[in-house]
Amino acid sequence: MEWLLKILTWWQGSTIGTDVHTRRHGELVGHDESGNAYYRTRGGVIDPTLGFERRWVIYNGPAEASRIPPGWYSWMHHRTDVPPTRDGYRPRAWEEPHRPNQTGTANAYRPKGSILSEGRRPRATGDYQAWQPD
Repeated sequence: MEWLLKILTWWQGSTIGTDVHTRRHGELVGHDESGNAYYRTRGGVIDPTLGFERRWVIYNGPAEASRIPPGWYSWMHHRTDVPPTRDGYRPRAWEEPHRPNQTGTANAYRPKGSILSEGRRPRATGDYQAWQPD
């Protein structure tokens, strides 16, 4: 069953195509605390089409880009050439741990006035005038 999911889905890890490409052309750079694996083109070869080396991540679990920690985010987006495993990166005191996207769950953000938030919606204040066609 696992191989069938690997063929048909991309959101629960890597596909077979990604695995083949990674084995042929990838070089493991490191892992983060969530178990995500980070790769670059073997030898840091510059892709002639892009003009820079390719970098990619294979997620440990669901593919959610917000699961990439700040240090790895900087490396993935070419803001730094040194991966956080080599430069001794430490999270800042103000950085919070990852929280998964809560959209569609009971914990989703519901601003004041939303029909899904608890309580009653405040009455209209009278400063709104509906558009009337001519």
